[in-house]
Amino acid sequence: MGKIIFYEDRNFGGRYHECMSDCPDLHSYFNRCHSIRVESGYFMVYDRPNYKGHQYFLKRGDYPDYMSMMEMSDCIRSCRMIPHRGSFRMRLYERSDMGGRMMELMDDCPNLMDRFHMSDFQSCHVMDGHWLMYEQPNYTGRHFYLRPGEYKRYSDWGGMSSRMGSIRRVMDL
Repeated sequence: MGKIIFYEDRNFGGRYHECMSDCPDLHSYFNRCHSIRVESGYFMVYDRPNYKGHQYFLKRGDYPDYMSMMEMSDCIRSCRMIPHRGSFRMRLYERSDMGGRMMELMDDCPNLMDRFHMSDFQSCHVMDGHWLMYEQPNYTGRHFYLRPGEYKRYSDWGGMSSRMGSIRRVMDL
């Protein structure tokens, strides 16, 4: 079980909204969001409704001025709680629609190029677990949340490019 609190003002001031599950549209709960407190669990927050747009991973902690820290606008429009237990298994494919060469992961990979000698992945299939995929090696750069399911093209996970640098399981990080 997770709990996240969104505050309209910096340093946890102003109106607030508590959330303990997925919420596809937060717009009716607050006008702007300048600080966030994650009391438990892991969450992805999005700048557009229905889990679209830029996404940011938040773990337990205080974010008194998250906008400057994450270079994000004050528009948090949806959030998703991320389960972090269980087994992990994912397949990466070099072509769309699960085509071409396939690589399988069951653990973290800090550098996809070093491990698989490629960094362009057009599609993937997450069989088990919840994952974060990063544009750069060593879990840096823009990241994307992947839950169990098929992603037939990189745009399905929100990517603007098929180039990925690293992948991490969402567990007790």
